[in-house]
Amino acid sequence: MEVKNYLVVGGTQGIGLATAMMLRNQGDNVFVWARKPNSILDEAGIAYISNDVTANNLNLESLPDTLHGLVYCPGSINLKPFHRLTEADFKHDMEVNLHGVVKTIQAVLPQLKKAGGASIVLFSTVAVSTGMGFHASIASAKGAVEGLTRSLAAEFAPGIRVNAIAPSLTDTPLAEKLLATEEKKEAARKRHPLQQYGNAYDIAAIASLLLSDNGKFMTGQILHADGGLSSVR
Repeated sequence: MEVKNYLVVGGTQGIGLATAMMLRNQGDNVFVWARKPNSILDEAGIAYISNDVTANNLNLESLPDTLHGLVYCPGSINLKPFHRLTEADFKHDMEVNLHGVVKTIQAVLPQLKKAGGASIVLFSTVAVSTGMGFHASIASAKGAVEGLTRSLAAEFAPGIRVNAIAPSLTDTPLAEKLLATEEKKEAARKRHPLQQYGNAYDIAAIASLLLSDNGKFMTGQILHADGGLSSVR
């Protein structure tokens, strides 16, 4: 079986770390871009490359000439009433969630093209398809990510597949304030038809599928890994 090269952006915690570990455990080479290192990566033999994707000085020298997949995990949860959201809030969410994706894909597109069947996995949120109060800024940014996903899937076909995952609330460091007490956890479970919220490995398993040859017939899709929240009542 061919050993593949994957780049995980934001792979030092949460869904990114779970995805990086899952890919490494199946024997592939994994490279992580993130602002801060994590000792778990060293122990697993995952290459950490210091990068801030919102800046314009991405470190490309440590990447291989060919990349079989890219996963972009950085995100934000900025929940405020609309009247309290500032222009800076909208700009920040757009910078992290959309502009960071654009800069990353443009930077590594030559390596992805060399693979002859690479896969890009992006992240949206259930709040794009299901209107939720206090989500105006993040839903706007992630809605743009969904549009980018479909547009690039059309433009890059057949050489590169592009899909996105739209989770609901997932137990990661990014969402720790929303799951800080047992009462909040129970309320989160009850909001989902499956009576549970997600964890990082639930979502990483889907990312791994989309990156693999088992997902080779999928592109331009938004996968709703949300415990039924977007479609079941």
